[in-house]
Amino acid sequence: MRAWRALLALTTLGTVACVAPVRASAQFEHAAQPSAAALTVSVEERRRLLAHGPWPVAFRPDPSNRVSGNPAAIELGRRLFADARLSGSGKVACVSCHQPALRFSDDRPRAMGIAEVERNTPTLIDVRLQRWFGWGGASDSLWLASLRPLLDPREMETSPHKLRRLLAEDPQLRACYRRAFGAMPEDSKQPLVDVGKALAAFIATMASGRSAFDDFRDALERDDAAAIARYPAAAARGARLFVGRANCFVCHSGPNFTNGEFHDIGVPYFLAPGVVDSGRHGGLEAVRASEFNRLSRFADDGGASGIATRQVRLEHRHWGQFRVPSLRNLALTAPYMHNGSVASLRDVLRHYSDFNVERVHADGERLLRPLKLSDGEIDDLLAFMESLSAGVVSVAPADETACR
Repeated sequence: MRAWRALLALTTLGTVACVAPVRASAQFEHAAQPSAAALTVSVEERRRLLAHGPWPVAFRPDPSNRVSGNPAAIELGRRLFADARLSGSGKVACVSCHQPALRFSDDRPRAMGIAEVERNTPTLIDVRLQRWFGWGGASDSLWLASLRPLLDPREMETSPHKLRRLLAEDPQLRACYRRAFGAMPEDSKQPLVDVGKALAAFIATMASGRSAFDDFRDALERDDAAAIARYPAAAARGARLFVGRANCFVCHSGPNFTNGEFHDIGVPYFLAPGVVDSGRHGGLEAVRASEFNRLSRFADDGGASGIATRQVRLEHRHWGQFRVPSLRNLALTAPYMHNGSVASLRDVLRHYSDFNVERVHADGERLLRPLKLSDGEIDDLLAFMESLSAGVVSVAPADETACR
């Protein structure tokens, strides 16, 4: 109930709502005094840092979702997001796991719906920028990613019949549905897909604001020495390490700090003796087999945006690979890794510092090498990652007029 109320409070404040104050660590606050030497970057370091912007990224509608950006669909999705009636038990809503005060995630190692699942709850902020969705990429669109937990018996365990009845019997939901999609079709699965597309329309409005790094990056681009000097010295050293010796930028690239791909980083994927989470391998199997993927009859662009889904090939190396997450707001969304097994961001850096190459799947990649970071370098990288957190998150507010 508290999470539901938090969502209502959040979405009635306005387009830009403060979700939670960014609390810098004592180390980050201590680093506020810049050092001219620390802020000197090479030509190559500057080029790599500039490639992580500009921010924010402009909104682009999803061509496979005809109501992407539609005000009535956004309002319908906003209401459904907080509605526990979507679940089979009537007790679990999307907001139960994706809580506004926790950056649309939760603070659990693994998500808890009707039952506990094996994976950590990812944040929904900036999720619209992804190409594949979920830790294993089992969805090729945001609307399919919204459908999967609805149907999963461990998460929300609903049915097309239940959703259709809810849309038909609730006057407000019915009005929003009609305004967004028109008359409800006879096809029993279409209302289910429409719920996913409305949820996706709302979720796509969740976007992080600018961070301290974005100001630093833009200052570098315009060669503004005074603005560059305002960036904390430790964060600047961490930024140079990030695009330099540590090579973090190879996977965490672009404005959203992710290449959108999947990698084996040596985190165990065994759930129990004889039971594994196959990661990308299982995700590819699922998305290719889904009757709701971008190649299906439910895609509103006739499959035109499903080229990647059509061309991707399932390979044995995909075992144990998981999605590269964005680093934006990462300092605020502990615990970490696909299974929530790492409690702190410092421990994440220690994982990469002491990386055991023998833990990587035998047929997988050998991209990673132990970084052997000093305590000071870990501090600097932490300061840099903390500078990627934004104090505000943009979310579509309630719009009572959208469904009239």
